[in-house]
Amino acid sequence: MESITGTVSKVKILKMSERPLVYFKLDNQSCLIAGHSLNFLADVEDGMNIAVCGHYNDRKQFVVSKYAVIGKTKIMMEFEQIII
Repeated sequence: MESITGTVSKVKILKMSERPLVYFKLDNQSCLIAGHSLNFLADVEDGMNIAVCGHYNDRKQFVVSKYAVIGKTKIMMEFEQIII
C-alpha cells in the first residue's frame, strides 16, 4: 500500500449508487474513492490537505482505501460556524 499527501481539487461524483464513486485530484494525481466516499464528501472540499493510502490501477489512477484530513474537516468547520 502506498501513501500520498497533497491538496484536493476537482471533486466530482462519477457514479451514484449505495457506494458512490468519487473522483478527485490530489495535487496532479488522479484519485478514485468508493469505500467511505460519503464520509469523504462530508469531510473534504477543494483546497484541503489530506493524506491517502491505496494503490494504482491500470489507468495510473490512485485508488484510495484510507484517507485522513490534515487539520479540520469540512463538517468541523461548518459546526464551528453554527456555534459562533
